[in-house]
Amino acid sequence: MKILLVGATGTIGREVQRRLSNEHDVTTVGHKDGDYQVDLDNKASIQRLFDEAGHVDAVISTAGMAAFGPLTELRDEQFELGWHNKLMGQINLLRVGQRFINDGGVVLLTSGMLANEPIPGSVSVSAVNGALNSFVKAASIELGDKVRINAVSPIFVKETMEMMGMDSSAGMSAADTAIAYQAALDGDMTGEVIDVRDYA
Repeated sequence: MKILLVGATGTIGREVQRRLSNEHDVTTVGHKDGDYQVDLDNKASIQRLFDEAGHVDAVISTAGMAAFGPLTELRDEQFELGWHNKLMGQINLLRVGQRFINDGGVVLLTSGMLANEPIPGSVSVSAVNGALNSFVKAASIELGDKVRINAVSPIFVKETMEMMGMDSSAGMSAADTAIAYQAALDGDMTGEVIDVRDYA
């Protein structure tokens, strides 16, 4: 299977690449690194990515930025970061990419646990994750058998927590998180939100 992995140079993306590369042809995409580069904020950049990469069997996104901060302190541009990058950036991977995805292909987007388990400071991220979850459920109805689409919902990643000086005991390693992406790729589910805790 030819896979376009967006966010391949990130913490989760590196482990997804490592896990899938033995069985699949994985093309890596990063913001500045990888086989190709893309700016998720920019629809034209996403179009160029697919024009250059060509047809694929699967698109997996482990990318997307959104801002943390208290509701009373978040500025418009901090909310807009999540809307434009993590939400519309990933939605546009399907909107732009669907004519480059072979029939029976797969699209996996990344949302996150904060959609259903918010914490203080997560209002923007929670909203974006919830919107992504709803998008894949609705999009799957229209895509039918042509393309399967799911959202993988990670919990906090241990490596990131440790880098931020946080207690990582409640987190999950990026390697264990990658198991859910493989399960979603190899399975037959569509329109589902895949909780990584169900697969580790």
